[in-house]
Amino acid sequence: MVLKKSLAKRLEQSEIDCLNARLTAIQQIDGNPMRVEIQQFGQATAFSVKNIPGPAFNTVKGLQSGDEPYIEQILDFYKQKEIPVRFELTPAASPELLTTLHQAGFYHHDFHTTLYAPLSKINRIDTANPSELSIRELEREEFDTFADIYVKGFQMPDFLKNGVAQNNEVLYGHAQWRFYLASFANEPAGIAVLFMKNAMASLAAAATIPSFRNKGIQSALIKQRLQEAILHDCELIVGQAKFGSVSQNNMERAGLQVAYTKAIWINR
Repeated sequence: MVLKKSLAKRLEQSEIDCLNARLTAIQQIDGNPMRVEIQQFGQATAFSVKNIPGPAFNTVKGLQSGDEPYIEQILDFYKQKEIPVRFELTPAASPELLTTLHQAGFYHHDFHTTLYAPLSKINRIDTANPSELSIRELEREEFDTFADIYVKGFQMPDFLKNGVAQNNEVLYGHAQWRFYLASFANEPAGIAVLFMKNAMASLAAAATIPSFRNKGIQSALIKQRLQEAILHDCELIVGQAKFGSVSQNNMERAGLQVAYTKAIWINR
């Protein structure tokens, strides 16, 4: 399956669907305490979560050629919320779009890799793990453990744990979502999330406690999710990672290949 623009669009849409599903569930918590808002501007989707700082949830995805007239509206959308805006652009972005962003005061700040694999090409998944390593689906009452691993894995402050637990537990039991817990020597060590929609499976999130790294935990969690996606008749598996990172390397070892590298644009 060679990468054509139509396939690249499917990959990007799967990422949009994943974040949209997550934030819509968080938005439906009584009173919308995270102050989630999602709005469409042309072909682009603008995600805003006022009470979760940082770029992961406050970003614009899917901006394409022809969306130049919407740039000012998008900037106003974030300005009203006093949130910095960031644009995630695929290589399909046109010179006209890049010029419009530059004229609006934005510049290319970083890269982010999108990877994929046709699941029909994943011929065999070696599910054998070291005897000390076990993986199972997370139970509802274990989201405190999930959050603890998540904040330690991403070196986030402890006061964010309650929010991480709540904002993931709202997805539990949804047919599109699966949560996994990896234990090493009977100690909780890693977590991972899978999202499935429209025959596309997304490696939605993953983290390992630093003291348990380099033990094959994330590779095993990727294999677990690949197997689940195949069981649900998904056609493609999609993942995202920082360019050249250990996460990207683990995905490539599991059979995913680089689709494209997105450009991250922020305000000067």
